[in-house]
Amino acid sequence: MAKYRKILVAYDGSPSAKNALSLASQVAREDKSWIKVLAVVPSYQGDLDLIGVSNIKEAITGPGLELLAEAKRIADQEGVHILSNLEQGEPYEQIVQVAEEENCDLIVMGRRGKGTVERALIGSVTARVIGHTSKDVLVIPENSRLSWENLLLATDGSTCCDNALARALEIAQERKARLSAVSVVYTNDEFYAVGQEVVKELYQEADKVLDKVKKWASDLGVQTELFVRDGEPHQAITAMAAEISASLIVMGSHGRKGLTRLLMGSVTERVIGYADCPVLVCHLS
Repeated sequence: MAKYRKILVAYDGSPSAKNALSLASQVAREDKSWIKVLAVVPSYQGDLDLIGVSNIKEAITGPGLELLAEAKRIADQEGVHILSNLEQGEPYEQIVQVAEEENCDLIVMGRRGKGTVERALIGSVTARVIGHTSKDVLVIPENSRLSWENLLLATDGSTCCDNALARALEIAQERKARLSAVSVVYTNDEFYAVGQEVVKELYQEADKVLDKVKKWASDLGVQTELFVRDGEPHQAITAMAAEISASLIVMGSHGRKGLTRLLMGSVTERVIGYADCPVLVCHLS
């Protein structure tokens, strides 16, 4: 099923989080989904025996409770009912853990602007959540809207991208969306020095990747438009999204080993950091 049954929204009170909650509420209304809103406050690291425990607990949890009250007001304005959790600890760990314990099938997170840090790392919490969770993660830029009608799948033919392909086809089929797919041949200033035969082989590989998309889509009766682009992958993908006015980019996650837990693959990371539209990161089932 392309529709998500239970959505976890990570909420920190920022403008991007408010927008993410508002758009998650839109999805919940359309799909009759449940929404769980999670706020995370830091754990107290001092010695509780040396001070008033009740005051410390209030000082720590108070801001979190205010965040959840604010989230409820937004949800009420959107006409949806939410459940809420307040947890203490490392934010990404709590987001991943609550999503697992509550059997959520989608995590929604906001993305701040496109300053240097955000473009480079997209935010350490978001990167770590994507690197550690097995759930799909929808990252929504601060000022963007959410629509399922015009999808762009970015694929390199790997196993993780096959999972994203399957999800994109589900969405396109169930929501009657337009689906485009792009495979990028990595190039740089020195690229053509390797020889024309090598270049030709790389383009042929990209065509094979898109042949798989075409076959899977044809089997499901989904019409697709296929593109091969060259250049830096994240730049080519975001440029393609702008060219076709994509409402959502769908990508795969390269798993949870080593550095991918933190950075989850520079292409996915950078697409999220630079994209003007929401990005849905799909994990292996």
